[in-house]
Amino acid sequence: MSNETLSSLSTRIKQQRKKQLWTLEHLANLSGVSRSMLSQIERGKANPTLAVTCKIAEAFNISIAELIEEPWTQPLIEVVKGDNKNSILRDDQSAFIQVLTPIHSADNIEFYLVKLPVKGELNSHPHMRGTREMITIQSGDITVISGSDSKHLTTGDSAYYQADQDHRIINNWDQEAVIYMITSFDNGSNTN
Repeated sequence: MSNETLSSLSTRIKQQRKKQLWTLEHLANLSGVSRSMLSQIERGKANPTLAVTCKIAEAFNISIAELIEEPWTQPLIEVVKGDNKNSILRDDQSAFIQVLTPIHSADNIEFYLVKLPVKGELNSHPHMRGTREMITIQSGDITVISGSDSKHLTTGDSAYYQADQDHRIINNWDQEAVIYMITSFDNGSNTN
């Protein structure tokens, strides 16, 4: 595998793992590939065999072609199906969060659908330095808090705020709130 192809594969594996919010240990357990080998692959220090690459793709529930495609061979339009269960990050009493960003998208921006139940809250610890979030309220009456600042938003409103500090979204409404969220990572900071 050429250095360029290996670098592309390494980046793609790391992006996919981070999108799933998986640790290296979790991916190792799902794929049967050792944590140390996965770490070396993600850093571009190891050239995985076809068998290892297949195991990693299977763990992500994607084809090997999706995992190793070069960016210039990808389709001009990618679709994220609304009924794709693998795109749901969270579905519990506090919140429903679904990733709407295609798996191969740039790693410095992510798009989400967030649903908060009556009086629900989405509490988030600081993301990487330079991270910002933009939300648009599809339906609801919410309060967004970033650090010591807070703003009240209703249906149709949008807010852009720092997400590299404690932040949260609170549903003040007597119905489920529906929110679209874009998370933007500073290119220089997104190196983990």
